[in-house]
Amino acid sequence: METPTRPRLVLLTGAAGGVGTFLRALLPGYGYQLRCFDRLPVPGEPGAITADLRDPQALATAMDGVDAVVHLAGIAQEAPFPEILAANIDGSYRLYEAARAAGVRRIVFASSNHAVGFTERPADGGLLPVETPQRPDTYYGLSKCFGENLASLYADRHGIETVSLRIGSCLAVPRTVRMLATWLSPADCARLVHASLSAPVAGHTVVYGISANTRAWWDLAPARALGYRPLDNAEEFAAELLARLGELPPDDPEYRVVGGSFTRLGD
Repeated sequence: METPTRPRLVLLTGAAGGVGTFLRALLPGYGYQLRCFDRLPVPGEPGAITADLRDPQALATAMDGVDAVVHLAGIAQEAPFPEILAANIDGSYRLYEAARAAGVRRIVFASSNHAVGFTERPADGGLLPVETPQRPDTYYGLSKCFGENLASLYADRHGIETVSLRIGSCLAVPRTVRMLATWLSPADCARLVHASLSAPVAGHTVVYGISANTRAWWDLAPARALGYRPLDNAEEFAAELLARLGELPPDDPEYRVVGGSFTRLGD
């Protein structure tokens, strides 16, 4: 009689946040057992580790015995640089160091479209490739560039495989006209994370994180190569959003550049 294989144990940092809440509900359906970590209490998760990423003992405890990490923790918007430095930059470095020490070999990193936020929409109407050079639009975007480059370093130096997800707008429903292009549904987010945890990966891989949106202008081919099969499309919300908000003019940053209104922050 064969011994049943235990579910893969995945450390989910930032488990109390918006995306973390979606994944706590959906990832177990793919056969994962989650260990939750957040600096805030995680509702409904009495076994969650409540600590800061800069607490080395808490991170070591969190990493013990895990098969992979989904790293969402950090500030998810623009903030003063010292705050971004502590939470997103130093915090990600400490997470990778703890993973290296524990022998963890797969991380899914929540990057962002804001890592390339000042990149302009392709003039020919084509799709923006993941090879697009980094052009952060904020300190927040800069921290995501750091996270991607940190992942590349730890892949080359320590053999830790990372899939960096340049997530667009992961919400229950799109709220703006821009999100008709950038929306990532919660269900598709779980599909993308599952593909990123389970697909063979060589070193560090960057993919865009959006649904199968009719108006998308980011290339999903690298994500599909991992086995990602998005099933949702923001177009079902287009008629209501356009009737209420109208089409975006071509000179509006929400239309013209990847980072949208983030490129105006600090002006």
